Amino acid sequence: MPAREPVKLTKRAVDALSVEFGDTVVWDRDLPGFGIRVYASGRKVWCVQTRGPAGGPKRFALGRYGDVTADEARRDATIAIDRIKQGLDPVPPKPAPEPTVADLAERYMEAHVKVNCRPKTVETFGRIVRLYIVPELGGLKLSEVDRAEVAALHHKLRDKPYQANATMDVIARMFRLAEAWGMTPPRRNPCRSIRRYKETRRDRFLTPEEYREIGRVLDEAEADKSVFPTAVPAIRLLLLTGCRKNEIVTLKWDDVDRTAGELRLTDGKTGWRSVPLTPAVEHVLDSIPRLKGNPWVIAGQNRGDHLKNLDAIWLRLRERADLKDVRLHDCRHSYASRALALGEGLSMIAALLGHRKVTTTARYAHLARDTEKASAAKVGGSIGSDILPRADAA
Repeated sequence: MPAREPVKLTKRAVDALSVEFGDTVVWDRDLPGFGIRVYASGRKVWCVQTRGPAGGPKRFALGRYGDVTADEARRDATIAIDRIKQGLDPVPPKPAPEPTVADLAERYMEAHVKVNCRPKTVETFGRIVRLYIVPELGGLKLSEVDRAEVAALHHKLRDKPYQANATMDVIARMFRLAEAWGMTPPRRNPCRSIRRYKETRRDRFLTPEEYREIGRVLDEAEADKSVFPTAVPAIRLLLLTGCRKNEIVTLKWDDVDRTAGELRLTDGKTGWRSVPLTPAVEHVLDSIPRLKGNPWVIAGQNRGDHLKNLDAIWLRLRERADLKDVRLHDCRHSYASRALALGEGLSMIAALLGHRKVTTTARYAHLARDTEKASAAKVGGSIGSDILPRADAA
């Protein structure tokens, strides 16, 4: 069929186009390369054809007439022809959908937390993301999250001040990284200016009588085998060293240096540190059987693994000792308290506990003042008996 003369492809012109059989392309008079393919069936499809920088004609369909108007087709054809001549795809790729808070949370956990943080931190942050951030904010696009949305979540958790503040800290870190990753343009962090709730620090210190009661319960549990065998020496080591729970349950036999007389904690919260291997600690270690093929001192239920559920076991033991308000971490606080009572200074306690910042140990300063007062009363009373008038002197 002979080619038709180019025409101005308007709605009226296209409506008038028809062929008796086969199909033909009618090109636009004003925009070279813009045309419409007309079929004998009556179907009409907009198209473009032009040459790219590599040579050779390239034809591309823009859409069916009726679905795409003449003005829309002309606009799309102008863009498509220009892109083909640049060696690009005729249609620009659709912009990626804006990431949501759930998208950011997933990347934050996978690309940052799991790569840079310790297992305990991964567990803690993962729990905050899973239980609080994603359920409340996960469906929002990053641009939709402002101070109001974050403040509402903070307020919702007001009965859990520590959890509320920790959630704000995680969200703040997520949005700082979102900006660094290019997921959101530079903007004001939505957590900025949200006043954190006051957290009441809860310190519980064991008395000498409570220490003895815990010792009795541990002896009974060891004798009647009512708890997993390595749980008892694990708690004894916590009480005797002031170590963090994770430092003890992840202690390996290779970390026990009897020659140097120390435990080498290679993966502690504040980095590598050593803990003196005292006779009491050695006694506990000697009571623990060393399992073949298991590198952990505190072996767990699963072959080759360390103990995982010490907190649950502690809840049962403290019930038997009638110490329901004592947390496992209070063993560490109590260690510091006993050290102060025996006259150790805050700097020495900081070294024993592996504190990197002096401000962390300063929480025990009030105990030091109590010890100073008791010592002052003892010394002053002794001198006073010599220099002050006696009440019974006549």
